[in-house]
Amino acid sequence: MKRLCIVGAGHVGRALGRLWHTAGVFDIAGVLARSPASARRGVDFIGAGLATGDMAGLPLADVYMLAVTDDQIVPACAALAASRPLHGAVVFHCSGALASGTLEAARQGGALLASAHPIRSFADPAAVVAAFDGTFCGIEGDAAALAVLAPALEAIGARPVTIDPAAKTVYHAAAVFASNYLVTVLDAALRAYQAAGIPEDVARELARPLAQESLSNVFRMGAAQALSGPIARGDYATVQRQQAAVAAWDGDTGMLYGALVPPTAALAARKAAGTSD
Repeated sequence: MKRLCIVGAGHVGRALGRLWHTAGVFDIAGVLARSPASARRGVDFIGAGLATGDMAGLPLADVYMLAVTDDQIVPACAALAASRPLHGAVVFHCSGALASGTLEAARQGGALLASAHPIRSFADPAAVVAAFDGTFCGIEGDAAALAVLAPALEAIGARPVTIDPAAKTVYHAAAVFASNYLVTVLDAALRAYQAAGIPEDVARELARPLAQESLSNVFRMGAAQALSGPIARGDYATVQRQQAAVAAWDGDTGMLYGALVPPTAALAARKAAGTSD
């Protein structure tokens, strides 16, 4: 069993550490956090490992997981590389926005690099551990590192998906489109209903079937085939009237409406041409 050390005792490090420990995938050798107390809490949650608040106190291992915030990945990697020999070790981080190339200090020490980004919220580590099975993980990096990480992720129920490291930021933006910006667009819909005199609770009920059916159609048929409405019909006179009315009601929402017209027109063209997504 390979020895794993975890740098960062936050939600991601604790959840993955506990999953791997419980499944017998890795021998958790140590957990490093900014303070010994935080490291001890991490060890208590995981159920294994030596707690330390100092890089020098972190045991040697075969695999090192940097479960720290994005702005701490480079300095944490540099500190790790300065503290020990890394030749042949696997060093990976869990960022969705940064590629494994940010771990260059470890590569200079002979390490194999990778990133593994579980695509889910880690707000409640205990809940993540209980329902991790089926979680997609975006992975990229050196082939030899992925040969270790991919089976380790599969052993705890994850579904690894290989991504292009050059497009890592675009990959991360995909989640923003699918989650954050979707909420923003729905908020615009709800506020527009309310501007028409419809109470908020009724507005939610009006928008719910439209939103749910649209989402269902996208995942069942693809985005192009799921598109409906005035742009899909080529009714740009209606689009112009709507944009003007929305802009008069709320300038920012009018800008949002206008910004969505060109990509929606392109989607409509794909639908008309029968182009697959």
